Amino acid sequence: MIGVLLLLFLPFLLYIAAPQIRKMLSSGVCTSTVQLPGKVAVVTGANTGIGKETAKELAKRGARVYLACRDVQKGELVAREIQTMTGNQEVLARKLDLADTKSIRTFAEGFLAEEKHLHILINNAGVMMCPYSKTADGFEMHMGVNHLGHFLLTHLLLEKLKESAPSRVVNVSSLAHHLGRIHFHNLQGEKFYNAGLAYCHSKLANILFTKELARRLKGSGITAYSVHPGTVNSDLVRHSSVMRFFWRLFSFFFKTPQQGAQTSLYCALTEGLEILNGNHFSDCHVAWVSAQARNETVARRLWDVSCDLLGIPVD
Repeated sequence: MIGVLLLLFLPFLLYIAAPQIRKMLSSGVCTSTVQLPGKVAVVTGANTGIGKETAKELAKRGARVYLACRDVQKGELVAREIQTMTGNQEVLARKLDLADTKSIRTFAEGFLAEEKHLHILINNAGVMMCPYSKTADGFEMHMGVNHLGHFLLTHLLLEKLKESAPSRVVNVSSLAHHLGRIHFHNLQGEKFYNAGLAYCHSKLANILFTKELARRLKGSGITAYSVHPGTVNSDLVRHSSVMRFFWRLFSFFFKTPQQGAQTSLYCALTEGLEILNGNHFSDCHVAWVSAQARNETVARRLWDVSCDLLGIPVD
């Protein structure tokens, strides 16, 4: 009888306890008061979730913000929403499909023709738990979108970031990188594939890219950071019905998108963070990364392989 009562009341008890549990799991707030008039920012995947909240905060602080979105119509709706909410009319939606290098190059060409500066690049967009599929260029979807797409975008905007220094690149990774491995013989999942692990591999690639980018750009005025936003109630799991079920079941414990955006904002805005160039952050603090994520040899090889796949000259 007691067991039955517990089962009946457990959902209610969880609902009551959720705010306290969520607060406990959501430590870390960007307390920077830096204002951004005259600054230019690009946020990928900014039409929803963490990206939207990140863009909104940058707009509140006076930046000219580009919402780089696959669905430009949704992006335009969000741009108007942010304009109305913040009073900042310099919020612009632009088409960017990270699963297509032609789209990435078109976005970059348009941006470079339109803007003289770029101070903040936040590589936020991503996919998770996709069934095996390939991008327009034949890359496995997780590695293609989460890593290679942002790698190419950053490369194309790098000179503008240098000209605008001090500038920052923030790459949104995940705690899931701890389960990731870079299998160079199976980078596109041709030999074996698991949707969950493919996501982990791509998130590891984000951290390795960040560290190698920071090393290569040392002294240039550009600094790079990777972040784990926490477990956030967003539509990232839209590709997996199983994950959507569990996401809905436990979503009241997760961070809100606004809470999830805090570490990205911390790395984009906090003064004096240059001394921590190349580090990984979680809840607005430097976070521990796996041994794989600290492997400089793998980071350098991944850089070279990424350049080769994207047709970028290896320097």
